[in-house]
Amino acid sequence: MRFVFLVTGLALIFFVGWLVSSDRRHIKFKNIGIMFALQLIISFLCLNTTGGIDFLGAISAFFSWLMDQAAGGINFVFGGLVIQKGASVFFLSVLMPIVFISALVGILNYIKVLPFIIKWTGWLLNKVAGMGELESYFAVSTAILGQPEVFLTVKDQIPKLNEKRLYTICASAMSAVSAAVLASYMKLIPGKFVVTAVFLNILSALIISGIVNPYELTSEQENEVLIPDEDLQKEPFFQVLGNYILDGFNLAITVAAMLIGFVALVTFLDNSFQAILHISFTRILGYIFSPIAFLMGVPSKDITHVGSIMATKLLTNEFVAMGEIQKVATTLSPKAYAIISAYTVSFANFSVIGIVTGSIKSISSKQGAKVAKMSLKLLLGATLASVLTGTVVGLYF
Repeated sequence: MRFVFLVTGLALIFFVGWLVSSDRRHIKFKNIGIMFALQLIISFLCLNTTGGIDFLGAISAFFSWLMDQAAGGINFVFGGLVIQKGASVFFLSVLMPIVFISALVGILNYIKVLPFIIKWTGWLLNKVAGMGELESYFAVSTAILGQPEVFLTVKDQIPKLNEKRLYTICASAMSAVSAAVLASYMKLIPGKFVVTAVFLNILSALIISGIVNPYELTSEQENEVLIPDEDLQKEPFFQVLGNYILDGFNLAITVAAMLIGFVALVTFLDNSFQAILHISFTRILGYIFSPIAFLMGVPSKDITHVGSIMATKLLTNEFVAMGEIQKVATTLSPKAYAIISAYTVSFANFSVIGIVTGSIKSISSKQGAKVAKMSLKLLLGATLASVLTGTVVGLYF
């Protein structure tokens, strides 16, 4: 049955992608097949082998250790509040560590460790999948740097991109997550699903773009040399570090504000619908999304819960959705838990449309206008990428 639901999930993804495809006759089936095979290999190694499980366990333990280190700075500023239990300190225990992780990312970026990893991983991905140097580089970098910083790494190329290539890089940005928030995710869902989803999302975004937005590159475009932004290295180290720390703090504050607003809004809608229709708003969303959850392989008894979380993630953000997963984790089957956990590890939601559009517009107003016009198609593509990642992970449970 596992392979049956893999087929149904893939059929759903391809059908929806094919319906909105800009060029159905030139879908790159070969490239898509290679990348999907890579997904199966990566997910098998990560979730179904002793070495892979130990590797993911080590990564999870490392991020847990980083969270403990972050607690030192948080305790100094906020006293003993961080060691208390409960939702009242979610901001301190889950969001504030983003500041420390962001500082580490800044250091690794400054000493050129991250640029080296991104460059050669992107080069290898391009050689294997043939999606283009820029597209492959960006897909890898967005899984580490996050938004909006990742767009600055290709700011010289953005004004020159046609609409189709612009779609691909924006879809990659919406399908990925930032390394700065991985540790915070691991406080909410198992680290093995977070890490696996990060790997798979890189390929999922390119696969969906290959269906929704196929195009041919010239030989020059396929191997174009990317010139990294040297501005970072021209700035003093402590200035760069300070900027990353402030960026991390601003990100934590932004996420907190979004959580307050969205959770309150969902609570308001739930209570209003319950009073008027005697059924909650999230339950209605669960029924709407349950067929998608079923085709992804979620067991029948869990499809309403999972469908509701899928819809919540789309309308709000991944933190709200992960919080909902925590509430029902003990009632979900292992397969449903794996699928919905992997699904939530991405930035694909309505609020990110504004971030992506604003980021591109700050570099090129003309390109920003193009992104705004295709924003809903971008969200659909990024959501399909999340569905693909969840479907692949579900194969092993």
